[in-house]
Amino acid sequence: MSPTIFRADGYRFFFFSREETRMHVHVVCGDGEAKFWLKPEIQLAKNIHLSRKQ
Repeated sequence: MSPTIFRADGYRFFFFSREETRMHVHVVCGDGEAKFWLKPEIQLAKNIHLSRKQ
């Protein structure tokens, strides 16, 4: 189960509660997906097929 945190303009923000201990969020849309670390600061962890603007 991956609870959705937020949805906007075709993007879904969610997390996997048992994936990793470091806080992060996943973002997915029709074009691809990304993962962001939330601590110690927001940082891109992974990007698959998304442009910088997306």
